[in-house]
Order: sequence, then C-alpha cells, then structure tokens
Amino acid sequence: MKINAVYYDYLDVDNTIQIYFGGASSGKSFYILGQRVILQMLQGGRNFLITRATAVSLRKSCFNEVVKSIYENDLGKCFNINKSEMVITCRNGYQIFFCGLDNDAERLKSITPMKGVITDIIVEEATETTKKAYQQLIKRLRGGSNSTKKHLIMMFNPIYKTHWIYQEFFSGNWGDDDRVKEIPEKDLFILKTTYLDNCFLTADDKKRMDEETDPYMQNVYNLGNWGVLGKTCFTKWRTEDLSEYKFDRYWNGLDFGFADDPAAVARMSYNSAKRELYILDEIYASDLDNEQLAQLIKEKINRELITCDSSEPKSIAELKKYGVWAVGAKKGPGSIETSYKFLQKLTIIVDRRCKNTINELSIHSWKKDKDGNSLPIPEDKNNHMIDAIRYGIESEILNTRATSANIDI
Repeated sequence: MKINAVYYDYLDVDNTIQIYFGGASSGKSFYILGQRVILQMLQGGRNFLITRATAVSLRKSCFNEVVKSIYENDLGKCFNINKSEMVITCRNGYQIFFCGLDNDAERLKSITPMKGVITDIIVEEATETTKKAYQQLIKRLRGGSNSTKKHLIMMFNPIYKTHWIYQEFFSGNWGDDDRVKEIPEKDLFILKTTYLDNCFLTADDKKRMDEETDPYMQNVYNLGNWGVLGKTCFTKWRTEDLSEYKFDRYWNGLDFGFADDPAAVARMSYNSAKRELYILDEIYASDLDNEQLAQLIKEKINRELITCDSSEPKSIAELKKYGVWAVGAKKGPGSIETSYKFLQKLTIIVDRRCKNTINELSIHSWKKDKDGNSLPIPEDKNNHMIDAIRYGIESEILNTRATSANIDI
C-alpha cells in the first residue's frame, strides 16, 4: 500500500481532535478512508464510525472509498462487507459503521460494535455539518471502559471564515502559510495539504488545477486557504435559530441537479410587511434520481406546493407522479435581474442549520470585467440554493412588478 509522503509521518497521530483539510484533489479522503482506516482495522483494537451530512452522499462517497480500497489491495478475504447495512467487519472482529447525520440520529446513538466501543469518528466534508452535530459526535465518543484513546477526525475543503469550524479551531491559531500544527490546550492536530502534495495525480490532473484563473477558486479550492469574502451579491442577511418559529404560510423552491450539480430545495416563509424572508430548511444533495428526490421533498414539505426550475418539464412530471405538488417557474426575459433586485431589498434570515444557503450567500459574487470591476450580472456558480430561493418566492417577485434595471452591486 503506497502512501503519499505528506501523510506518512502522521499515521500514528493520537490527538483527540484531528483536522485534515486543504485544497481539492489533495488525497486526504483516500489517505484516511482508503489507507489509514484499513491499516488500523487490520491491527485491531479500533472501531470506526464514518459520517457525512446525508446518508445518500455517504454511501456514494465514503462507503465506496473504503470498499474500493479493500478490493484494490486484495484484502477481500479479511473483511465481511454488508452493503445493505453499510457495515464492514474485519476478521479480527472490529468494525466500521457508516451513518448519515440527517435521518440517522437515533441510529447514531444505538450503534454498538461486536468488540469494544467506537474509538474513532470520522466526519467527511465536515463543513457540511452543524456545530450541534459535531457536539453530539463528541458526546458519542465518551464513556465505555476501553482504555484506547479516542479520536474525532474531520476532513474538508475550507470555505468561508465565518464558518463555525474556522471560529472554533482556526481563528487566532492558523495562518495561510501553516502546513501542520498541534495545539495542546485543545488536544488538536491540524494538517493542511493541496493537490501539489498528491503523488497519485497525473500530469493532466495537475495541469487542469494550474490553469484555474478564478482568484477565489484558486485560493480556496487549489491552495486550500480559508475564503476571504469579496463583493458578494447579497449583504443584507443574517443567521438565527429559527427551529422554534411557527409561520402561517410557506414557500418552497427547487433547482434541479445531478452528479456534480446538487439538487437544491429551499423551504421559506415571507413577511411582506417587514420585508423579511426566512430560509427555514434546505435539501442539498447530488446523485439523486427523481424518485429519491421526491421522497426527500415530501419529508420536508408534505403536500405543499413547490416551484421548480421549468427547464426540466420531464423531471417536474416525474415528481408529480411520485406525489409532489410541483409546478414550473414562469421565468421569462429579465427574470434573473428582477429576482435579484427583489431579494436585495429584503432582510434574509437564514436558519443556522442551512449551511449550504449560508455558504452561497457568503460567496456568491458578481461577474467582473477584464479590469476587475464588478458587473451587474451574477456569476453562474455557487447559486444552487439561491436559484431555489428565487423559484420558490417567484409569486411574490411577480406581484411587485419590479423592473430589471439598476441592480445594486
């Protein structure tokens, strides 16, 4: 098993909290899931709980990564793989469990290994998770008579500096030039890696990364630095805990997606007198067929109306077949400009659980001309949730008869 040199010296890191972060294609997930977990399982004494924000994304990423590594290293005889339950058992009796943080909360509490206790919790794409979920996972590590030191390991690409992970672990402790750091008072280990550390990338892979010209993408996704926000489209917004609020009416919007582009659903309420838009809940998931998407939507909104991207009439028809009251957005010439102008006049209040909405509002920016000046045209990226919001609130936008001129940039 060949291990990237940048990770080799840290196979035996024993800090309670371990963070592996940095740029895209740095090999951190392959190292943790496909190598370190496998090696430690064969050594015995450790049981792993591997998590991600949703069970669907977990199966298609983390579970497949571990299974692929087992077979590629000709270790199939050493492990029993239960694909339906997503449980992998080593011949020595130690186990790996996979559990989403969305609808598997009760299962998280009840997981009991055949031998010992859960010693290691791994959180893939940790920036997708809430601080509350992290705190629950920390509690899951407590207790038991096992004397082996326990670990919580987080992996992610950094996003914006207002994220709770940055505030909790990086603020005041980290500079962009740092590569590795231990912080004894927090029992914390941090390792930052980038695509330049990954010896398994091909020359073409590295060439594509080198050719990235967008400053934000290069700084965050290539170099693995925490994002510094530029001139964003929306500035009049804040986060609150809206979980206890009750509203008389709800609006719902859907932006279709698949594979690299996620499907995004926004559940909202709107107070026209106060000019306040409340983002109460979200769905943000890739690789869903329309039947799976319909099930998630019904769990969130039951039989309420949802306004969808009208460019996919076939998908809208399928959602209807699966019991979703779906209609297409009217859109029309100038609809993007009109909707942005409408949203800019509102105070947008986002529930703290809606991490993807928060992310997009934090970084969704205007296009720039060749001299770096902002244009009154939004970038067509980092906007899946924003599109879902636009579609969902379209009836209110049309009622205002707003013009498409004079967007504030």
